[in-house]
Amino acid sequence: MLEKIKQTADYLRSRAGELPKIGIILGTGLGTLVDHIEDAVYIPYSEIPNFPVSTVQGHKGNLIFGNMGGRRVMAMQGRFHYYEGYDMKTVTFPVRVMKALGVETLFVSNAAGGMNKEFKVGDVMVITDQINLFPENPLRGKNYDELGDRFPAMTEPYAKELVALADKIAADKGMRLMHGVYVGTTGPTFETPAEYEYFRVIGGDAVGMSTVPEVIVARHGGMRVFGISVITDLGGKDITDVPSHEEVQQAALKAQPTVVALMKAMVENC
Repeated sequence: MLEKIKQTADYLRSRAGELPKIGIILGTGLGTLVDHIEDAVYIPYSEIPNFPVSTVQGHKGNLIFGNMGGRRVMAMQGRFHYYEGYDMKTVTFPVRVMKALGVETLFVSNAAGGMNKEFKVGDVMVITDQINLFPENPLRGKNYDELGDRFPAMTEPYAKELVALADKIAADKGMRLMHGVYVGTTGPTFETPAEYEYFRVIGGDAVGMSTVPEVIVARHGGMRVFGISVITDLGGKDITDVPSHEEVQQAALKAQPTVVALMKAMVENC
C-alpha cells in the first residue's frame, strides 16, 4: 500500500506543477465547480497509476490541479463508492495520495437525502458530524504508522473553525445554510420510508452513499475536513415522492450557485 501511494504521488508530482495544500472531492452533480479552477491541469483517472475509474453517471473521472481563490488546489471530479464494488482501501486511496502530496485541508461534498423536517430540496447542509453505517471501516487491517495512529480519535471529524467560517460567509452573502449530521450507508438503493425514520431517530439529518470513509482516512492522516451535503430529495413516512438518480443530479445542479460561492470563499479564506 505504501509503495502504491508513493508511486501514484510521484507520477502526479511530475504532472501537477505547484503542489496544493487544499484537496476537494466533488460528488454527484457538483463536478462543475472545477470550471472555476484557473490554469487547470486535467489528468484522467485512467492515466493515473493505481487509480480506479468512477463508473457512476455524473462523475466525470478527472483529477484537476489549479488555482481557486488565490490558493493552489487539487480536485477530484468524481469519486469512488463502496457500492461500485470497490473495497474501502480503494475508495479512500485518493485521500492517501492527497496527503502524500502535502494536502492539509480536505473539502468534501455530496448529494444527500434529507430527513430533517426543516430541510427543503436544494438546501445546502454543512456537515457537523457523521454516523458510519458502512459494514467496513477503511482503517481495518494492518496499520501503517507513517499514515496515522492505530486508533485515531473522531471527536471532531469536521473542523469547527471551518464550520464557523462557513457560517460567517453565509451570513455575509445572505445564504440559507443548514447544519446537520450525515449518515453514510452502502447504497446503491435509496432508503425506504422506515429507514429514513430510523436514521432520523438515531441522530441523522441527511443520508448518502459516500463521504464517511474518505473523512475517516483524512482524519487518520491529520487533515482538517470541511463537508457539505446538497439536499436533493426528502424521505420519511410522510413523503411519497419516489427519487431517481436523474432527479438527484438535477437538484444538485440547481444548488450550484450556492455551492460554488461558498466553496470559493471557503478556499480563499481557510
